[in-house]
Amino acid sequence: MEIKADALEESFAALQRDNGVSELRAEIDDLKAKLRSNLVEAGRPHLAAEQKSAAQEGFGEFLRTGESTLEGKSFDNATTAAGGHAIPREIDEAIDRTLVAISPIRRIANVVKIGSSNYRKLLSTGGTPSGWVGFEALRPETATPTFTEIVPASGELYANPAASQHMLDDAMFDVESWLANEVATEFARAEGSAFIKGTGVNQPLGFLSSPNAITADGVRPIGTLQTIGTGVSAAFPAANPQDKLVDLVQSLRQPYRQGAVFVMNSSTAATVRKMKTSDGAFIWQSGMVAGQPSTLLGYPVIEAEDMPDIAAGSLSIAFGNFKAGYIITERAETSILRDPYSKKPYVYFYATKRVGGQVVNSEAIKLLKFA
Repeated sequence: MEIKADALEESFAALQRDNGVSELRAEIDDLKAKLRSNLVEAGRPHLAAEQKSAAQEGFGEFLRTGESTLEGKSFDNATTAAGGHAIPREIDEAIDRTLVAISPIRRIANVVKIGSSNYRKLLSTGGTPSGWVGFEALRPETATPTFTEIVPASGELYANPAASQHMLDDAMFDVESWLANEVATEFARAEGSAFIKGTGVNQPLGFLSSPNAITADGVRPIGTLQTIGTGVSAAFPAANPQDKLVDLVQSLRQPYRQGAVFVMNSSTAATVRKMKTSDGAFIWQSGMVAGQPSTLLGYPVIEAEDMPDIAAGSLSIAFGNFKAGYIITERAETSILRDPYSKKPYVYFYATKRVGGQVVNSEAIKLLKFA
């Protein structure tokens, strides 16, 4: 009985060994197949779409075909039948980065993200008066500070670029990057002009379009900027022209000079760069590092081409702390509508963004007037 049992166990062990070898061979064959597949994948260049997020792929699908598996966002926030679509976070941030790089006033102003058009800002105008009294004297009531409500002028900023369906069907055409660049360029061009000379009617109120007067701080009405005259029409004085720039700087109170900048266009900057002190030194110092702005009298210079050229009565140079003096309000999202019907075979991409802007502290910005 023992001999028969040993033989039987030995036959079972042999069978198990054969099965184990078969399984091992199957695993080796699978590993070889996977290795060959990986080698082929390593030799093949990856498409850009393979590295995109799900949001970008879904948005690209919407731009090309009008259909998407992403959640639909309509303009009225009520139904997707309205045709609106929210730009994915990655693309929206790309647009914002380009705007900051192109629009100079956006770089230096106070930018506030809003969720509705009912943005209000309170400005204290009176302060809290105080007084001196004796140790045991009565304390009379002091005046109460007053507040002024400021509602920045705003409007709908839009861009309406078009692409042919043939371009959208081409797999090598990066429609997402194209759309981001087109919208960013259009928005930056419109913003750069509106923040400086916007009328305030369905658009921001530019700081050059705000009321101005020669009266000093504390006397002018709220929202009225102070102007410093050059004393010569359409030019700087012939003798010591840099003195007018010093007057402009010193007209701004010391707390605001921390973080203040000059704003002018390239033509005005060319005139200022040639000014020298009595010992022959240039008052303009070029930036020594790439990306670092040039300085004038120790303050950075921001070149904005929408500033006017020097002319009779022009406000060609601004100096101030724009973080404290000018506010930009904008909705956090950019909305886009795909329109393949208006002009076949072109597809329009109607992008909108609500943007506002206005001077909030008229003591923080000064203007040099060539008059």
